Amino acid sequence: MRIFHSATQLTHAPALEFSRGEAMPHRESPVRVESILAALAAAGFPSAECPEDFGLGPLTRVHATDYVEFLRTAWSIWKSDMGETPAYPTAWPVPGVGSRKPQSIEALLGWYNFDSGTPIVQGTWEAAKASAMAAIGAARAVQAGERVAYALCRPPGHHAAAAMMGGYCYLNNAAIAAQSLRDNGVNRVAIVDVDYHHGNGTQALFYDRADVFFGSLHADPCFGFPYFMGYADETGMGAGEGTTVNLPLPENTGETAWMAALDHLLKRVQAFGADALVVSLGVDTWEGDPLSSFLLPATTFPRIGDRLAGLGLPTAIIQEGGYATAELGENVVAVLRGFEAA
Repeated sequence: MRIFHSATQLTHAPALEFSRGEAMPHRESPVRVESILAALAAAGFPSAECPEDFGLGPLTRVHATDYVEFLRTAWSIWKSDMGETPAYPTAWPVPGVGSRKPQSIEALLGWYNFDSGTPIVQGTWEAAKASAMAAIGAARAVQAGERVAYALCRPPGHHAAAAMMGGYCYLNNAAIAAQSLRDNGVNRVAIVDVDYHHGNGTQALFYDRADVFFGSLHADPCFGFPYFMGYADETGMGAGEGTTVNLPLPENTGETAWMAALDHLLKRVQAFGADALVVSLGVDTWEGDPLSSFLLPATTFPRIGDRLAGLGLPTAIIQEGGYATAELGENVVAVLRGFEAA
């Protein structure tokens, strides 16, 4: 299995996030990568390859050009105005009381961001771009004949929309990988998101398209972040009607119910007739994850890899969430081992 990752992805390291009325250590920290890399090495996987720089073209195939330019320049503009303090949004446009794009960097942070936990700091752009390059590297590898490739993406991506960051995500790595596959000749691509949180950005990017399937099993948005998308009646629109499948699950979902939902989702992928698979791999479904209410034991993760391999498709696995850092690497490795064993 080829693995793609760049040390540049560690340069994004915000100290704090705001949650439930207080500042706390940021959950999406570089130690997540260190946990995964250590577990991969201990399990005998090959060393990660540093992907080539594919430029901004693949990013703007998914994201709005003005948004990519904002990410590229935001820290330098903020720093010149505000100094070295992290750039957090403090105001957001709300329908009915304002919808004009502002000019100041402080206001633009809210224009392009949907939450208060996704700041821009020194290294954010470089890390986000490098993470996207890893995803493209994995996509190119499977298109060149690899059965499976793994992109150790960090920061994650599945909450990022065309012109919106949030949920720790800046560029949508899975969507960029899927679009790369399409642009290089793959007719139909399926994205399967197994993260605890709904991939709202990925859904929004492909909601009206017939060539890319998006399926997700996740915490019911009536209680789970990102709250405002991911309901079962969201099935696509226009040409994309029927190519979005959401399987929201209740709190305390265990292995039996979760695996049944995965099997149902994979049957929908087969019916779609995908030629390649992109997996948004979150292991924050583990029973001990601090950002999850699901109860999957560690023994579930090899079974997930086995089921995904059962589709028989060229597969790019893109890392998303997982915040129990001591166990994160082992749970990721379990999925990858399960896939290879199948």
